[in-house]
Amino acid sequence: MSDTNSRPELPDHLSGNPRSPHHVAECFEHEIGIRLNGKERFDVEEYCISEGWVKVPAGKALDRRGQPMLMTRKGEVEVFYK
Repeated sequence: MSDTNSRPELPDHLSGNPRSPHHVAECFEHEIGIRLNGKERFDVEEYCISEGWVKVPAGKALDRRGQPMLMTRKGEVEVFYK
C-alpha cells in the first residue's frame, strides 16, 4: 500500500495561496491541469468544481498586500493530474 506514485485525491475547492484555508500542499507536489469550458488554463490561482468557477489574476494589478487581484470566471471546471 506504500506506492510511491500515489497521488492525493483532488479536492472540490483548492487554492494555490498557502495562507488560504483551501490550500492542500500535498496536491501541489504533482502537476495539476485545469480546464474551464473545455479549454486548459495555466493561470488559475483557485478553483471550485461544485460551484463552477476559477479565479485568475486580473492583469498586473496588485492589492495592498502585494498579492495579484483575482477575477472570477464561471463555467464547467475539470481538474486532473498531468
